[in-house]
Amino acid sequence: MDSLSQLALGAAVGMAVMGRRTAVWKAALWGGVAGTLPDLDVLIDQGDPIRNMVLHRAETHALFWLTLFSLPFAALVARLHGEWAHWRRWWLALWLVLVTHPLLDAMTVYGTQLLLPFTNHPFGVGSIAIIDPLYTLPLLVGAIWALLSRGSRAGLRANLLGLALSTAYLGWTVLAQQHVERIARASLAAQGITAERVLVVPTTFNSVLWRVVAMQDTHYHEGFYSLRDASPQIRFDRFDNGAALAPEVQGIDGVQRLMAFSKGFYKLLEDDGRLLIADLRMGQEPAYVFSFAVAERRSAAVPLPKPEQAGRRPDIERALPWLWRRMGGEPLPPPR
Repeated sequence: MDSLSQLALGAAVGMAVMGRRTAVWKAALWGGVAGTLPDLDVLIDQGDPIRNMVLHRAETHALFWLTLFSLPFAALVARLHGEWAHWRRWWLALWLVLVTHPLLDAMTVYGTQLLLPFTNHPFGVGSIAIIDPLYTLPLLVGAIWALLSRGSRAGLRANLLGLALSTAYLGWTVLAQQHVERIARASLAAQGITAERVLVVPTTFNSVLWRVVAMQDTHYHEGFYSLRDASPQIRFDRFDNGAALAPEVQGIDGVQRLMAFSKGFYKLLEDDGRLLIADLRMGQEPAYVFSFAVAERRSAAVPLPKPEQAGRRPDIERALPWLWRRMGGEPLPPPR
C-alpha cells in the first residue's frame, strides 16, 4: 500500500494497543515510524531496475525477520521513554505494527515475500489497489480524532472504529474480487476463451471497477467490469503476449526474474529496436508501470548491460474521466 496508508495504520494500531498506558502521541509516533520502516528497502540499490522491483518487499517485509527485530526495537523505545514497566505492551504494539505492514501489502497484487527465509514466494491477493482512499480515510479520521482528544476514551474508541471500518473494507474487497472472478470466468467461457491464468484486480483508487486479464499461450485478453454494470458480461480485447520473442530473451536474468515474480502475467514486445518485458498486473493496455528494456534487436537479440526502466503511465486527462464514468456503469471502451 501507499506510504500514507501504512503510516496511518501503524499509528492507529500503536494507539489501539497502548491505550492510555502512555501518552497517545508517543504511541502514534512510534506506530507511524514502525509502520514506515519496512518500506525503507526502496533506498537499497539492488543493481538494476528489475532487481529493485522483485527484491522490494523482501526481507524487510518477512514476518520472521520483523518478529525478531520487534524485540530490541520495543526495548529501545521503552528505555527511551522510561517506561520499562510497559515494555511487553510496547513489544506487542510494535510487533503488531510491523507485521500488519506486510500483511496489508499482501492484499495488493504487487507481491510480498512474507515467509522469507523459508520461501521467496511473492504473496499477493490483489483485492485492493495500492492507493484506495476508502481504506485510508477511516484510519486517518480515527487516528487524528484520538490525537486531538489527547487520548480521551471517546478518541480511542474513534480510533478503534477507524481500524474496524478499514479492516471490514478489506474484507469487502475480497468478496467483491471473488464475485467479479465468477463473472469473468463465465464471460470467458461464453466467448470460447480458454485461459491458463485469470487475474482480477481493482482499478486505481476504488473497488467498484475491476480489470480482468486472461492469459493464453500466445495472447492475453483484457476486460473491465463495474459492480454497477447492467449486464454480467465482460467484453474482452485480445493482444499478442510476445511469446515468439521468448527464445531471444529467455537467457537474460532479469527476464527470468520478472517472469517468475509476475506469476506468468507478462508480455514481451519490440519497441524502436529494443526488446521489452512488461508486468501486466499493474497498469492497463498499453501503459504499464513496470516495463523494462532488456535487449537490443539487431540480427539477434543483444542483452543490455543492465535492464532499463521503460514504464509508461496512462494519459491522466483521458484516463481519469474514463475511470469515473466506467465506474458508474457506462459501457465505454478503455482509452488506448
